[in-house]
Amino acid sequence: MNVDFAKGQSQLVVVAFWFFFASTFLSLLIVAWKYLRSIVNCNTTLLIATLCYANTLVAQPNGERVPESSQVISSRTNVLGPPSNEGPTVVKAAFHLQNIDEIDDEAETLQFTGVFTLTWQDKRQAFDPDKEGGQEKIYQGGYQFDEISPAWYPQVVLENVSDMYEKHGVLLRVQPDGTSTLIEKVNAIAEVNLKLTHYPFDSQRLEVVFEVLGFDSSEVVFEAEPGPIDASRKKMQISQWQLADISSATAEKIAPYAGNRGATSTYAVYLEVQRKPFYIIRLVVIPLTLIVLLSWSVFWMERSSLGDRINISFVGILTAVAYQNVLGDVLPHISYFTWLNAFVNLSFLVMCASIVENLIVGTYDKQGKSDIGDLIDYRCRRIFPLVYFGLLLLSLVVMLLFF
Repeated sequence: MNVDFAKGQSQLVVVAFWFFFASTFLSLLIVAWKYLRSIVNCNTTLLIATLCYANTLVAQPNGERVPESSQVISSRTNVLGPPSNEGPTVVKAAFHLQNIDEIDDEAETLQFTGVFTLTWQDKRQAFDPDKEGGQEKIYQGGYQFDEISPAWYPQVVLENVSDMYEKHGVLLRVQPDGTSTLIEKVNAIAEVNLKLTHYPFDSQRLEVVFEVLGFDSSEVVFEAEPGPIDASRKKMQISQWQLADISSATAEKIAPYAGNRGATSTYAVYLEVQRKPFYIIRLVVIPLTLIVLLSWSVFWMERSSLGDRINISFVGILTAVAYQNVLGDVLPHISYFTWLNAFVNLSFLVMCASIVENLIVGTYDKQGKSDIGDLIDYRCRRIFPLVYFGLLLLSLVVMLLFF
């Protein structure tokens, strides 16, 4: 038993010895690694500094001064601004109208879709096509254009925007000489000034105005591209409207936020549209005209039924009042008079006049002067149509010529 105890004791001594040796060796390795790592880091730093100094000497063989950090920052800032030319940077603009989604009479807005193209030259973006391996650089999509493209570009906004201005795609092309072309698809709603005096026989000149944000006309100026800007005008379908012509022009407007001069360059697109009046004619003009004509049937009725004659005239008046409510939903809330308002009001007055005629004829009948009543009815059969249609024609001519 003493032998077994001595054997176990010797094994325990061996295990303790190896554990002490292994822990001591591992501690020495950790200390040596920390020491070697500090030496390697120091040598690496010295090597990088030496290489940078050697590179500086190679880049400046004649002892020229190395640019300071402030000069580098200034150079970067210059790249992000407009090109420094002798005059303002000329941006050639073209707008290709694709569709007119809606012309809202009540809100006086225009919703449209089109492709906006801007072209300018920036020699700072020039490159050697042999070294780049291509004849042009292309940045497409939001990520490439916003994150990768290093070039300055004119940020264009819609000056008369209503509540929507969306860009659904972007493409930037850069030529070897630095000529840059920016193509964007635009969907927007613009506020327009509608002149509805001739409604529903009116024509409108709708204006969409773009401007360069943050730069005055001494820094960036628009120039309209020549040529047609709508390739599919004849195929374009607009509810209740017909596109007659489209043009563009540049101008200058006061903008205190645009720089030192306080005036910015603008690019305007003008849309000439004509209303198709058949919708309003079918909805209001034809029905109300028929009601007025039917109200004149009282001139052929027996005067003994005076109450029936007045009832027919009152039905026409109530119908005219109902059409006034219909127009309130169709027309914008404007303070001036339109031809359609003149038509409804004239129809209302003519039917009121027929009630007055019925009362006059009834009075003569009570006085035993039925022959005078017959004469008034006979003459009103001709006077009312002549006066009604004559005044309608006169009002239309006056509106077209003087308003």
